[in-house]
Amino acid sequence: MTDTRKTPARLAESASKLKQSAIRQTDSADRRTQLAADRTIFAAERTYAAWIRTGLSALAAGVGAKALLEDVVHPSLASATGSVLILFSAFCFFAGVWRELDPGAPPPRPDIRRLPPWLLIGVNGFLVLVSLAALVGIWVVRV
Repeated sequence: MTDTRKTPARLAESASKLKQSAIRQTDSADRRTQLAADRTIFAAERTYAAWIRTGLSALAAGVGAKALLEDVVHPSLASATGSVLILFSAFCFFAGVWRELDPGAPPPRPDIRRLPPWLLIGVNGFLVLVSLAALVGIWVVRV
């Protein structure tokens, strides 16, 4: 028959193993949380890029719609169609910055740095000005 009682040394060794295991699990969970925060930042940047891509496409479509539809439909309808698309592009540029700078609940501290807010505001402000210039251009400039 074997003695199933634990000696104090075996109990101490078992407690030490449990403590080390708990520390490893905590470190692992902290690292997973850190990586999740990094993925959240990257996802926000992809969303920002999608807003900009959509805005640039709408800007090009608005100018193109004005040019292509002018001979097909009434010129004011072509200008109105182009205007809606160009205004939508300005909205996309604004919304991209707004969503990037205010993503909601703050994630845990990530390892990576976010894009600087002054850069986002500067680039998107310029793109909004381009959209507004195109809007004025499709109503004022007659070819």
